[in-house]
Amino acid sequence: MKKIKIFQVDAFISDLFKGNPAAVCLLEQWLHDERMQSIANENNLSETAFIVRKGDYFEIRWFTPTVEVDLCGHATLASAYVIFNHTDFTADEIIFHSPRSGELRVRKDGKKLYLDFPADEFAQCDHLSEITKGIGLNPLELYRGKTDYMAVLASEEEVLCIQPDFEAIAKLDARGLIVTAPGNGVDFVSRFFGPQSGVNEDPVTGSAHTTLTPYWSAKLGKSELVAKQISARGGDLHCRNAGSRIFIGGEAQLFLTGEICI
Repeated sequence: MKKIKIFQVDAFISDLFKGNPAAVCLLEQWLHDERMQSIANENNLSETAFIVRKGDYFEIRWFTPTVEVDLCGHATLASAYVIFNHTDFTADEIIFHSPRSGELRVRKDGKKLYLDFPADEFAQCDHLSEITKGIGLNPLELYRGKTDYMAVLASEEEVLCIQPDFEAIAKLDARGLIVTAPGNGVDFVSRFFGPQSGVNEDPVTGSAHTTLTPYWSAKLGKSELVAKQISARGGDLHCRNAGSRIFIGGEAQLFLTGEICI
């Protein structure tokens, strides 16, 4: 029987039972893709990260309960938390290598961890009936990034009051749908729906902020932004637009540790 260390961490929040829970599995070597997908499905969290140490860097992959994804912010933040606090790693910056997203870095700054991710490339597009039906109203603007659509609404209240039609959203040819608006007390708010990726609503979506940050940075004329994802669990993010790179900061809290027996 093989045993794998597993951690569950609440990301982008300073308190337990909020933010976005992610599982982190420390591997000595890569498992078969089917086995990792089965573990992620068994965990039944929005993401499970698998990491393998390779000298002075770490390889990383992310799985929802149904698919492997190109990039995941909160599970990378959770992975960094585990490495900083539960391994013998002593530096203040972790280098990750993703086969789908290249080099990613996470730096420790006090209690906050800052993701260093590539900025998304997105363009405005025509309105889609699936999105109008999916969120119950026409967005002011609609964009398509590398993996997601982003719908811009007028207010935080509109975003908060959405009662999504997941069947309609699932028809989008994308990882998911970001919905965003100016915030009350923060620069912007968002929600993220990804039924086609096995996650109806993601509590906090770090990777979505590679699209949100450059958009709101240009809109508001500032490079440093404070964001909130207004899902039921909620999450707090501190974002910085650095051109081709986006820095996304937040805290994390450990919920459990254990072993997977396979």
